Amino acid sequence: MKVSYHGHSVVKVKTSTHTILIDPFISGNEACDLDANKVEPDVILLTHGHNDHVGDTVEIAKRTGALVVAPNELALYLGQKGISTHPMHIGGARTFEFGHVKFTQAFHGSSYTEEDGSIIYTGMPGGILLTVEGKTIYHLGDTALFTDLKMYGEMNDIDLAFITIGDNFTMGPEDAMIAAEWIKAKVVVPVHYNTFPVIEQNPDDFVQKVKNGKARKMEIGEELVL
Repeated sequence: MKVSYHGHSVVKVKTSTHTILIDPFISGNEACDLDANKVEPDVILLTHGHNDHVGDTVEIAKRTGALVVAPNELALYLGQKGISTHPMHIGGARTFEFGHVKFTQAFHGSSYTEEDGSIIYTGMPGGILLTVEGKTIYHLGDTALFTDLKMYGEMNDIDLAFITIGDNFTMGPEDAMIAAEWIKAKVVVPVHYNTFPVIEQNPDDFVQKVKNGKARKMEIGEELVL
């Protein structure tokens, strides 16, 4: 299985049978190296409804027929746009053909802003525990630090985690370092930084400060083999 990072919170997981995209904010994301007109996922997983996470979901799903798995209200909203969705909710888990998905808590907001400026409430935000081919990836989504992260670390053998460090809208580096310790992942990768001026951070500094040397910065387009 190959896992790659594509700027902001965009993650691609390529297994022996499926390609999975998480939070595909591609168009308008200068940090992203993917082409929304060419990427070919079988599945799209969404942590919440903000535009910088939903991104190109509808266009990609219409073109490819990808299944979109998302928190309930977001899935229902996107389903009205003519794509295939599967609604889930916090604490819920399901085994799909491509792998096992469980939604965790995330302390954030979730809404989608339409082109006319209207705002659509899209339910609770979440994190995603994705278990595929015997490995578990934890995408925390946009979140503040909260103590239940300790529980997720104790309950799951997490191989790779993606943790927000941008601050202002999510955890900053200091809180993310605590989160990294609590979830006990073998490898921690910082995400959700430097896309906009308000979330500019130094990922190298974060990586150096995380205990036990288990954090690493992933370059745009870089792949890890799990």
